[in-house]
Amino acid sequence: MLTLDEITKEKQRVSEALARVDKQREKLIGQLDELEAAERVLARYSKGRRPRKAASSQTPMPTTTATGAVESRGRPRIRAAKPAGRKRRAPSLGDKVLALATGKTRQEITAACKGVRPNHVGVVIARHKRAGRIEERDGKLYAAQSVGAEQRAAV
Repeated sequence: MLTLDEITKEKQRVSEALARVDKQREKLIGQLDELEAAERVLARYSKGRRPRKAASSQTPMPTTTATGAVESRGRPRIRAAKPAGRKRRAPSLGDKVLALATGKTRQEITAACKGVRPNHVGVVIARHKRAGRIEERDGKLYAAQSVGAEQRAAV
């Protein structure tokens, strides 16, 4: 029975230490949030060059659930422009639906868009109809001709 008492005491000691660490972590997260807010204010109102970040802020921190939440709260990072020579991506859902609107029903278009939720396809169809890019005749959807295509056909 002596070992069970020792185990219980050790568990209690470890849980108290974890509680202290959690409390200190929450305090540090609050301080970090305040520092980030102050940095944003200073960057907004300072004139001239922006101050460089300290070397300690550039060292990677081990990611845990709490620090992952802190990292996502900051100002969104600006991505560099993509080079022009990149491969084109697959067409968007809107482009697919517009291309499929050639006398097909909503169900046929939804079935043709594999891996896409039906309500997403419905939203895209509704958006195209509001914009006048798709017309519905006799329960079937047709892509409306653009103004530029009509003018070229008339010439």
